[in-house]
Amino acid sequence: MTDKGISLAVIKRLPRYYRYLGELLENDVVRISSKELSEKMQVTASQIRQDLNNFGGFGQQGYGYNVEYLYTEIGKILGLDRKYNIIIIGAGNLGQALANYTDFERRGFKIKAIFDINPRLIGLSIRGIEVRMMDELEEYVKKEEVHIAVLTIPKTKAPKVAQDLVSWGIKAIWNFAPVDLNLPKEIKVENVHLAESLMRLSYDLKTMQENEENQETGL
Repeated sequence: MTDKGISLAVIKRLPRYYRYLGELLENDVVRISSKELSEKMQVTASQIRQDLNNFGGFGQQGYGYNVEYLYTEIGKILGLDRKYNIIIIGAGNLGQALANYTDFERRGFKIKAIFDINPRLIGLSIRGIEVRMMDELEEYVKKEEVHIAVLTIPKTKAPKVAQDLVSWGIKAIWNFAPVDLNLPKEIKVENVHLAESLMRLSYDLKTMQENEENQETGL
């Protein structure tokens, strides 16, 4: 449970609500019922109502939800009405791809600097952000206001870099390195393990194929 008594499962569904409501706004949809929203999201209407009731409900009986209002309020709950400065550690393919993803800035996440150990990357600019060397990282973090550090570096390097970042004042880490970080509990870490996600998809695909094979053989 979260500090406010709201389950982590509910919190994890909020970005999905936000995304669908954004798509509805783009299509000029003014209002929507929980039933209509459930059909789009493949979540029961009851679950949607329960989730949103954790934050006050937002709906009106007989009317449903005002899409723009609900979109704005969920954005506030997610902290998207604030601005966050981000640095990326690792200017390889993944780090550059993240730096090139312009939608982050639309959500209030501003990439301020990129760091790497490869001297051949000196002078490389990604959307106007120049790659800096790792020996500049400590001074930058201590001098500038940085809210989130993104790790796109090898797993052998990530634990030490993460510990250094925390010692310099970083409170939130978006970790793409395939390793668990042993950090103080008050540090917020969001792990994105791409290989593990692909393995889960592999398991689902294997299970589906096995079920189809069993049906064909009559087992």
